[in-house]
Amino acid sequence: MAALGGEFFSVGSQVSCRTCQEQRLQGEVVAFDYPSKMLALKCPSSSGKPNHADILLINLQYVSQVEIINDRTETPPPLASLNVSKLANKARMEKEEKLSQAYAISAGVSLEGQQLFQTIHKTIKDCKWQEKNIVVMEDVVIAPPYQVENCKGKEGSALSHVRKIVEKHFRDVESQKVMQRSQVQPTQKESALSS
Repeated sequence: MAALGGEFFSVGSQVSCRTCQEQRLQGEVVAFDYPSKMLALKCPSSSGKPNHADILLINLQYVSQVEIINDRTETPPPLASLNVSKLANKARMEKEEKLSQAYAISAGVSLEGQQLFQTIHKTIKDCKWQEKNIVVMEDVVIAPPYQVENCKGKEGSALSHVRKIVEKHFRDVESQKVMQRSQVQPTQKESALSS
């Protein structure tokens, strides 16, 4: 087996592996860690989408045969740079969102209120909890039980927009309940007929 006795795989090389379960894996080497004997291969996408690829992590301790199809000897292309500030900002935003969800749960907000908050937050990011109230764009406050008539604020486009979101949210929730009931009812009828 390759990767033993000081051998390694060059990034960009094409290799073929046979696992101990007789599965054949083939692809381009994207990374190889000698101490752990882990090989990362880029293979054609299993979804069939163009410009996509699968990355397989292979533990070479469970491989019975490795064949280098095409060894790359030139220096691999440089890695793509990462926008660290964008990644940090995304992580911060996700953390704030999770903390907001945790706050709502600990404050005893109803499930309906939490779901409405998430619906509004998808459209309007400037959305936060103030005790059990949802505050949108600092202009609109939605108090429990979180219905359209509970939307308060200065009359204008912000209040109108939030009311439309709340109306649509509850229409969607109601239509989902109707669909669920219609799916459950035939099952109950079938069980009654078979009894």
